[in-house]
Amino acid sequence: MRTQTTSYVARMFAGDLSAFGGPATDEAVAGHIRAEQMSLVLGYSVGIMLANACNAIVLAIALWQSPDRISALIWATAVASAAIGFGLQSRAGRRITKPQFVSRRAMHRLVRNAFVLGAAWGIVPVAFFTDASTGGQLVITCLCSGMLAGGALAFATIPIAAIAFTAPIFVGIAICLGRNGDLAFLLIAFLVVVYGSVLIRGVFVNSFSFARRVTQQIEAERTVRLDPLTHLPNRVAFNETLEAALKRLALSGEEFAVLLLDLDRFKEVNDKFGHPAGDEFLVQVASRLQRCTRAAEHVARIGGDEFALVMANLARPEDALEIAERFVAAFDEPFRIEGRQIAGATSVGIVLAPRDGTVPLDIMKNADAALYRAKKAGSGTVRFFEASDDRVSRDRKALQSDLEGAIARNELFLVFQPFLDLDGSRITGFEALLRWQHPGRGLVPPSEFIPIAEETGLIHEIGEWVIRRACAMVAKWPDEIRIAVNFSAAQFHNAGILQVIVQALRDAKIAPHRLEIEITESMLLSKYGSAEPVLNALLQLGVTVALDDFGTGFSSLTYLRKLPFSRIKVDQSFIRDMLVQPDCAAIVKSVIGLARDLNISVVAEGVETADQLEYLRQINCDEVQGYLISRPVSADGVLALLETKKYRATFAA
Repeated sequence: MRTQTTSYVARMFAGDLSAFGGPATDEAVAGHIRAEQMSLVLGYSVGIMLANACNAIVLAIALWQSPDRISALIWATAVASAAIGFGLQSRAGRRITKPQFVSRRAMHRLVRNAFVLGAAWGIVPVAFFTDASTGGQLVITCLCSGMLAGGALAFATIPIAAIAFTAPIFVGIAICLGRNGDLAFLLIAFLVVVYGSVLIRGVFVNSFSFARRVTQQIEAERTVRLDPLTHLPNRVAFNETLEAALKRLALSGEEFAVLLLDLDRFKEVNDKFGHPAGDEFLVQVASRLQRCTRAAEHVARIGGDEFALVMANLARPEDALEIAERFVAAFDEPFRIEGRQIAGATSVGIVLAPRDGTVPLDIMKNADAALYRAKKAGSGTVRFFEASDDRVSRDRKALQSDLEGAIARNELFLVFQPFLDLDGSRITGFEALLRWQHPGRGLVPPSEFIPIAEETGLIHEIGEWVIRRACAMVAKWPDEIRIAVNFSAAQFHNAGILQVIVQALRDAKIAPHRLEIEITESMLLSKYGSAEPVLNALLQLGVTVALDDFGTGFSSLTYLRKLPFSRIKVDQSFIRDMLVQPDCAAIVKSVIGLARDLNISVVAEGVETADQLEYLRQINCDEVQGYLISRPVSADGVLALLETKKYRATFAA
């Protein structure tokens, strides 16, 4: 019972309208309502405080001939000075961006201040009415009545503040008029009570209506500012919060931080378990992240697996680091989804304003650069933005810009690495490998520009160029030679990829079986739901499909059962260690045996020694690829390799 009473009192003095029979709200909505109420009070406060100062001066003049003039002058000076000071403070506060959330403690301070001001006016009739002249008494009565009306207006949306302000004045008037004994003043006292009751009732009616309007507005805004899956603020809401923080920074110097998060394993969850599991993963992540923040702040979901937080009123950078470390620690416990234990992780990039930017574009660009460096350092890493990050970010932007015109400038080219058939010791095909000869940077590794191409969508244009060029090249080679092209996961989003392949084969006038598409386990397959029908369509067309980097993904055997692969390529990590680690040798041997049973050819990648080649021949591997056979060669080098006779002598059994 005591707990309920304490809770009720706390809600009442926090201005919670449910304590007076008004609409019930959660703390987030209540905080927003308090912010709107506080904004209205600040809007009235300048005028009200000026009125207080004028009234105090008028009262001092009215009591100048009274025996209490010294006390009245001291009182008037104190009230007028306090009113002017508070008015100036309120005027400055109005110039700062309106807060989106006001705490209960801030509302407690407002109610306390309202009571102190009301008590100051409640003292007037008790202290000065008796010894004042008739004119002075009339002035006191008018001033107190006016303050009642002014207080009801100023606190029209906050009943507890209105009561705190008017109650001392009511008591003061009741004491002075009641003990006066004059019938006229008793009638005035009666009228004051009647008018005061009407005013207070009006305050309650107005405040309830105001709260309902604000609540409806919040609900309406949530539809455009709330992420429907996680119920967190979305990018629109985040941008508004960021703009508000920047405005406060410009007006009052209030520093803040922006924390940018990216889930390190979300794609793995989506790929392995499908979209429903991915959605549930995001919901649980959102819940954990929100529990790490302060009450007035909300994590926003600004992208598929990207979250952000504007941390306002930053006292020191360590506070932002503490929240970031809480975010990272929130992933320590695995997530339970559909009966499975799923591990998660996040990386966090932090920017500090104004140090790292004073406009949204710079802040988010730098946050992304800090996040990029955090992700490169490994899962669960936090990094503040540094000047070097900006250089890296600008370098990536420049590389992206250069990549956009690389095809038109003939900077992209293909090199070719052969497949060697172990049974006949002959070359059966080549893998086409993309290279970029930058005019200023020299040879740019694919590991640098392919991720940029995938992020920007350039991969579709580049992928189409690779397919067309590969088909054109293989048309110049003997009919028994095939060419393999690596497919990016993003290319499966291209609805026209099949038409591109058909047109490339038609233009080159080659048989479909001479083109082989290589895909990796890491890109399979739930996230790209169109992959399976695309692969089946390729097989129907006559194009062969190879599973690259076999053994490094999640569910290799499932893929072999579900999807129509013609060939699998055993990852070079197994080939490299198979002669020194028995487990690697057992895996390679088992994969080759399984593939034979499934009527699937096997290519061993990364063959670099004659001993490796001999072992693979002994366990009946179909084809090999690696530096022992040949490094990647140019188009002219392909013809030279095909014409040479030494392959049979070098690699024959």
